[in-house]
Amino acid sequence: MVASEFTVRLGDWGSLQQDAQFVRKAVFVEEQGIPAELEWDANDVNCLHAVAYSAAGEPVGTGRLLPDGHVGRMAVLSSVRGHGVGAEILRKLMAQAKNRGDGIVMLNAQQSAEPFYRKEGFVRVGEIFEEAGIPHVAMQKSLT
Repeated sequence: MVASEFTVRLGDWGSLQQDAQFVRKAVFVEEQGIPAELEWDANDVNCLHAVAYSAAGEPVGTGRLLPDGHVGRMAVLSSVRGHGVGAEILRKLMAQAKNRGDGIVMLNAQQSAEPFYRKEGFVRVGEIFEEAGIPHVAMQKSLT
């Protein structure tokens, strides 16, 4: 898969819930072993949600932009990692944040994903912390 073989759809939770939950369950619950009840927090109707789809129309990645400028937990299926899916979701969400006037985008990333976010221009702010038993780092990027 290359970047041209997938598309990212933006929308509300009602229209993207089924596909977003499919990806989040596969990545967070099944792959990482995070309890399901900790993963069903993505249904915030105030968020802008994003789902990436393969050329065959299958959901392969997801993320969301919260009203306060945070990018919510992103997830990409292991079968398509390294092909630009996460970067494209992130860039689309950052563009939406910039369009609405946000000056900074923030996120909490699993520490193992820190190099990916650094490549996208994010810097670490604060110390490492645990979330759902996994080390995380707070990161941010200026949009100005």
